[in-house]
Amino acid sequence: MQVSSYLKISVAVAVATIALKTGAWWLTGSVSLLSDALESLVNLAGAIFALAMVTWAQQPPDADHPYGHHKAEYFSSGFEGVLIFVAALAIVWAAVQRLLAPQPLESLGWGLALSVASTVLNGLLAWSMMRKAREAHSIALEGDARHLLTDVWTSVGVVGGLLAVLATGWRWLDPVIAIAVALNILREGASLVRRSVDGLMDRALDPAVQAQIRQVLAQFAHPTIRFDHVVTRRAGQRLYVDLHMHLPADWTLRRAAALRSAVEQALMGAVPGLRATIQLLPTDVEAHFDDPGNPL
Repeated sequence: MQVSSYLKISVAVAVATIALKTGAWWLTGSVSLLSDALESLVNLAGAIFALAMVTWAQQPPDADHPYGHHKAEYFSSGFEGVLIFVAALAIVWAAVQRLLAPQPLESLGWGLALSVASTVLNGLLAWSMMRKAREAHSIALEGDARHLLTDVWTSVGVVGGLLAVLATGWRWLDPVIAIAVALNILREGASLVRRSVDGLMDRALDPAVQAQIRQVLAQFAHPTIRFDHVVTRRAGQRLYVDLHMHLPADWTLRRAAALRSAVEQALMGAVPGLRATIQLLPTDVEAHFDDPGNPL
């Protein structure tokens, strides 16, 4: 199943969970259940925006975007992070009002049942989406999956808190739980925004992936062949590595190009989604940049 298909399912599930959680809030009057419903509303907006960005990111390169549109996915995770901040502020505002004027809760049994049903639905979808995100290296899908997981743990906390209210009769627990929910989703929102900024700033690939690249290059290293200025970056689902390969100056262009092709194929075979760009240089020639590069 494609990434866009998962996001379409996420939109449908978000609509269903909003209905369930809104019903739970309407039955009980619980501000913590209201906060849970507001977070699901953010899930819906985030899933719709993520679907739009993933569709855009899949567009082929054009004259104005010769390197493609892969970075569009980072706008999705950043947008969802901002939505989380807005939802958290709304939750805190509602919780403070309820904390100042506590109100009795009604029909908690039905409300909790609806909340649990929506939690199970979100949990199954989030688990499936996270697996696909890791497989496809999609930050948009990962961002949506992480937000769903946050929603799941939020709902678990809300249900547990309301059971405590039911057992103790302490009505002030309801708004306190809502504030705790807001703080929790603020943390997730900050994480999504940070990852989005890292992607737009061309953050290097994960250390594990860089280690794979070094292992491949080590297979081709030789007293007369060396690699340096190895730099990596990620753009959405696409991974990039650029490097210099130094060869004996008396090699023919055909021989040098054949070796470069072999190294590129080995790199792209070892790391799915990787695009390798290798500049050929004679062994006795050094390329100087502002940074010292990364020798093998």
